[in-house]
Amino acid sequence: MPTPIRMIAIDIDGTLLPSAGTAISARNCRALREAEEAGIEIIIATGRRQAYATPLIEPVGLRPATVFITSNGTITRTLGGNPIDRSFLPVETARALCPTLRQFGGTAVFTFDREGPGELVVESLETLHGRVSLWVEANRPWIREVQPLERAFDSGEAPVQGMVCGSVEAMRDAEDWLAASDLSPQIELHRTEYPVRDLTILDILPLGCSKGSALRRHAERKGICREEILAIGDNWNDLEMLESAGRPVVMTNGAPDLVAVARTRRWEIALANDLDGVAQVIEGVLAGAHPAVTPT
Repeated sequence: MPTPIRMIAIDIDGTLLPSAGTAISARNCRALREAEEAGIEIIIATGRRQAYATPLIEPVGLRPATVFITSNGTITRTLGGNPIDRSFLPVETARALCPTLRQFGGTAVFTFDREGPGELVVESLETLHGRVSLWVEANRPWIREVQPLERAFDSGEAPVQGMVCGSVEAMRDAEDWLAASDLSPQIELHRTEYPVRDLTILDILPLGCSKGSALRRHAERKGICREEILAIGDNWNDLEMLESAGRPVVMTNGAPDLVAVARTRRWEIALANDLDGVAQVIEGVLAGAHPAVTPT
């Protein structure tokens, strides 16, 4: 007899969201609300910061107490904004990262846990715009340009997250370089790959931070064991979250090598985001069905 699911952790981009547009489907919204009404705790876990993710999630109609893991696990709050957990990159670590990240194309971004302009700090808006123009336009009100980037830490305020973006190959090289550097013991690295666009976002987080570690801490606080957790994601920054769940589910539209890992580990593979794969999985949970057959 399978252990009943008491908690469902779900990624946003490539998982809840369709491939085009910023509106979560009516079916996905309904499934999330029905799960919450059935007493299952819904956790939204995203690489986005809260101000960038909340407008996507609020229309779903979840309770304000719904837990929101943002910035890939560095901040946990409720959807209503009540603080739960937060971690910081030490200022000296962040400053030391600046010349290192510069060699990977000048697209570094640091995120601070503050509201308004300066929540996101970049050295060259023009360079970043050339790589992720849609992201820049969506976040422009929160972006401040600081040159050189090291000056962003003159006040002593610590960021919660660093990020650099570029081609898939370049960012894999950056990840390998950072993992072998003197900075490695002070940071966590999580990449989100979009091979079709030849784009990778490499997040640099405080040591010990991930969606998975944030999920485990919250589950422990609630007395929920691993076997009672279902997690759904589509990319490498979801890996630790998936590994923290008794029932990991990878979207079939996910990063191809992650989907391959899921098949090797015999994890469940959900239908694509554009086919409401999240809703299908949740509807199965609510109906007491066994995990779905892996689609081709």
